[in-house]
This record gives sequence, structure tokens and C-alpha cells, in this order.
Amino acid sequence: MRSHLLPHAAALALALTAACSGAKSEVLAGKAAPAKSGEASAQEVAREGHAGVRCPARIATPARAAGAAVDDILGVRPGMTFEEAANLVLCSHDMLVVRADNGRGFKLETFGQTVRQGFEARFAKARVQQNSRQIMTEMQDEMMGRSGNRIAKDLAPGEIKWYITTMGMPSEERVIDVAREEWFAAGKNPTITSVEAAFIEKYGMPTRSQPWNTSGKLLTWVHDPAGMLLSDASPLARQCQRSPDPDSGVQLSPECGLVIAASVSPLRDNPDVAESMQVAVLDQAGGFQRLTATEAALQQQERTRQATQVKDAAKHGAAPKL
Repeated sequence: MRSHLLPHAAALALALTAACSGAKSEVLAGKAAPAKSGEASAQEVAREGHAGVRCPARIATPARAAGAAVDDILGVRPGMTFEEAANLVLCSHDMLVVRADNGRGFKLETFGQTVRQGFEARFAKARVQQNSRQIMTEMQDEMMGRSGNRIAKDLAPGEIKWYITTMGMPSEERVIDVAREEWFAAGKNPTITSVEAAFIEKYGMPTRSQPWNTSGKLLTWVHDPAGMLLSDASPLARQCQRSPDPDSGVQLSPECGLVIAASVSPLRDNPDVAESMQVAVLDQAGGFQRLTATEAALQQQERTRQATQVKDAAKHGAAPKL
């Protein structure tokens, strides 16, 4: 979905859309790292991705104000720098690896500059050298799976993934959205009610609680831009949304504040036991402001560059020969 700047900002909702594919480069605590080659086990790949990472992570971004709504997932919260968030995510599990992802993001004219719009984190996978036939077979199998609507689990039991959305001028990007998904390890599945209770203990009583995946639960906390938790009866409570799924898109609006969504899904053979959980924290108004400010700054920077180029051309440009 294309983002447009409209004359009346209050009426604007900007959407982040997930692309099916996109170029990804490995990053280490927010800094690009050269791709490794050669076969390696998942543990070796994870160690490569954690090289130079210090835990606990050093955070310079000020803590949230006293009395403000809880707005983090394992310490990762809107307002942090790209590097701080990447470091915290890597410190949350030694098998996670972080990759920059600009294959999904806002339609933003960057005038040739690189704005890091986010990163994903997943469990490291073994690096295997494949020949052309093996690669083709894998691609054909994936294509057949899609055409046959074959359902493939995104995560295995015990695995975790994150997606962090960031925005700002190059090298100054900050977090506007945090999302995490976890599939519980076999034999260590908690109950649905215990996961729900943990969400409420952390984020407080929700604006709304509703069924999710038959016998699961979806909890939503909606705040206005001033930080007030809204009741489900408020019109804004329905307008200001965020899916808990890390793969879903997000909307930004200056009329909405902090939006938190959390879900817990049951095992197929036991509706009282949890199979997986998802949680997302989105700063809608803050993200809207950061996106529009970044776009304006990039445009101003480009106008300045063009004006400088015109002056230089007037002073040093070669006279035409007629």
C-alpha cells in the first residue's frame, strides 16, 4: 500500500506492508556484516551472528516516564535506536540471528539514501552448500506447496522470531513497532490461562479480550496519544488496531497512541494448553510523527543538494559552444 501525505494529517493512516520477498543483509547489533560462506551448523551460524555482542545490552535511550504504560517486549520498546533494539534481541536468546529487512516497509522517497526500516530475528539455521539441482528441487517443492495451499509452520516448537520496525534519517533510525512470536517447546507448554495472566500482569487489564483461534485468547490495549488507556466503548478503541502477528502490517495515525496486542493459541488436541503466543507493541502517533518528519527531512536535504548543485554549475559549469 502506498503512503501519501494528505493535506489533513489527522485523516491520514499510513500502512506498513509486508513484501513477499526482498533483499536481506546480515547485521550485527545494527551494523552490516559480510555474508559468511562455507557449511556450518546452526550453532556455528548463531555464534557468528553474536560475535562482538555484549550482554546485558547497553541502553542509552531514557527509560519510559514514571507512571507511563508498559511499552516493551523483553526490554525492546519504541523510541530505542536500531542498534539498541538489535543488541537486546540478540541478548534475549543465543540462537537468534538478526537480519536487516528493507523488503517490507513504507513507500518512502529516500533520494538514493538508505533508511533502515526494520529487521527480523530468527533462530539460526545450518548453512548448507547446495548444487543447482538441489536449489531447483527446493524451489519447485515450495511452489507446489503454495499452489496446493499446503500449510507450512513458520516456526518449530521451541523457536522464536521477532520483527522490529524502525524509522528515521540514515544512521538515526529508531523503533516504532516491536513484535515477537514464540512456539513453546514440546513438553514445556504452559496453560492458556497462565499465558493470559502473564500478559495482564505485565500490561494491565486490557481494553478488549476476545476469542482467538477457537479456544485461544486475543488481548488488546489501546491508548490515546496522551497515554490514557481507552475502554472498549471508545470509538478510537476500534479505530486504533495492531495484529499481534510479526508478519502483519501496521497502521500509523496521529489520533492513536500506544497499541498493544497479544494472543495465545492452543494445541490442536488440548484447548487448555498453549501451543504459541504472539505480542506486538506499536507507537502509532510517535511512528506517524517520525515517518512524516523523516520524509520532510529527506525532501529538504534533497532540495538543499539541488540548490548547491545549481550554484556550483553556475560558477564552474562550462559555457556552451554555439
